[in-house]
Amino acid sequence: MAQEPVRIGFVGVGGMGQCAHLKNYAALGDCRVVALAEIRPDLGRAVAARYGIPHVYTTLAELFAGEQLDGVVAAQPFNRHGIMLPEILKAGVPVFTEKPLAASLQVGERLVEAVAASGTWHMVGYHKRSDPAAMLAHSTIAELKESGELGRMTYVRILMPAGDWIASGFNDLIRSEEPAPALDYDPAPPDMGPETYRRYTEFVNYYIHQVNLMRHLLSEPYSVTYADPSGVLLAGRSASGVACTIEMTPYATTIDWQESALVCFERGYVRIDLPAPLAANRPGRLEIFRDPGKGARPETAIPQLPWTHAMRQQAQNFIDAIRGEADPPCQAAEALEDLRLAREYIRLLTGK
Repeated sequence: MAQEPVRIGFVGVGGMGQCAHLKNYAALGDCRVVALAEIRPDLGRAVAARYGIPHVYTTLAELFAGEQLDGVVAAQPFNRHGIMLPEILKAGVPVFTEKPLAASLQVGERLVEAVAASGTWHMVGYHKRSDPAAMLAHSTIAELKESGELGRMTYVRILMPAGDWIASGFNDLIRSEEPAPALDYDPAPPDMGPETYRRYTEFVNYYIHQVNLMRHLLSEPYSVTYADPSGVLLAGRSASGVACTIEMTPYATTIDWQESALVCFERGYVRIDLPAPLAANRPGRLEIFRDPGKGARPETAIPQLPWTHAMRQQAQNFIDAIRGEADPPCQAAEALEDLRLAREYIRLLTGK
C-alpha cells in the first residue's frame, strides 16, 4: 500500500522560505504542504495561492491549534531561533531550520537541551551535505579510509570565494511591501562585546557551511589552530591529526560560484566542486584520482550524478527522516559544534 504523504507546515515564507525551501517541498510527491504561518497576511495568502496550500495562519499558536502536522519547516533568521524553536518543539514533531543553529553558543546550548527534552529532533539546514556530489564523496571517502587503498588521509582544503550564490534563484519570488510587525531577537552573548559579536555573526552567516562541511568530510571532530589576521584563512587539525584549512574569499566572482573541497590521501584525492546554493537541477561535480603506484596506471574518475540540486535533495532527506527511512544529515547537537568552532576562530582572530 502506498504511504500517505507527509504533512508539512511552513513557518515563514520570505525569500529563503519560498525559494530555497517551499518550492522544493512542493515538487516532492511524498509530502504535502498543508498549512503555513506568515506574519504578513497578504504575502501568506499570495504564496498559498501559488502553491495550493489550503490553510494560512499568522501565528505559530494558530498553526498548531488548527493542524495535525508530521513536520515543520521554519526558515527564520538564525538570531530568532532561541525565541521561536522552543515554541515549535512543544508540538512534538520534527523541525527543520536553516543554518546555523543559533547566533551564539549560549543560545545553541539551550536549544540542544530543549530538543533533548522535547522527544523529537531538529534538522539543521546544511544543504551542502545533501548535494549529490557531496553525498557520494562522503561515502567514497569512508570506503577509502576503511580500505587504505590510497593510504592515509593527509589534508582537507575547502575554498569558498564570495560570488553569485543566488544564481537566478529568486526570479519567481513573490514579494510584499507589507511592513512586518516588530520582532524580538535573541540576546547577545555575555562573553562578546558589540564589535566582536558583529564579527562572530558575520562569520557564522557566511562561512558556517564550510565549518560544518569540513567535519562531514573528515568524519571526525577537528579543532581550530590558527586564524590568519587577514580573515582569509582558518587552519585546523582533526582528532586523528589530519591538517585542514578553510580559505574564505581570497578572491571573489561576480557571475559565478567557485566553491570546492579537496580531500587528499597519500596516493590520490577526492575533489568536489559545488554549485551556487540556489542553482536548480544542478548537482556538484565529483572527481576521484587514484595513483596505485608500482607501475600501475593512475586513473581519474568523474561519476555522472543525477540532475537534482542540494536544496531539493535536502527536502527529500527531511521527509525520509520523518518517515524513519534515514537519519537527518545534521541534527542540533552536531550543529552546536559548529558554533563552538566559530567561537574559537573568533577568539584566535580577535583575541576576545
